[in-house]
Amino acid sequence: MTFTEITVTELATKLADTDEQYQFVDVREPEELEVVSLPGFINLPLRAYADWSPDIYTRLDKDTATFVLCHHGMRSAQMCQWLVERGFTQVSNIIGGIDAYSHHVDPNLPRY
Repeated sequence: MTFTEITVTELATKLADTDEQYQFVDVREPEELEVVSLPGFINLPLRAYADWSPDIYTRLDKDTATFVLCHHGMRSAQMCQWLVERGFTQVSNIIGGIDAYSHHVDPNLPRY
């Protein structure tokens, strides 16, 4: 099993869809979140992997659609692969990350 990828435009649609249940994960560091973040995302920074990984099944439901975000899409791809290896069934990497989101969806968001 592998993960899929979605565009930031598709992400905007998911964020606006209140009828469906989704999980949104941001793997960026806290200092990056201080610059810009999106509502509805939980933060699981990769650098703090040892802190949150033992509790991943209580933090996230493995059968709920999960969308993973980082700055450009590399760290989120790593997280997607890790989640799939642990039995998560609906995992999607957000192509281009928060940088692409602020460029293509909401240009009022700061870029770094």
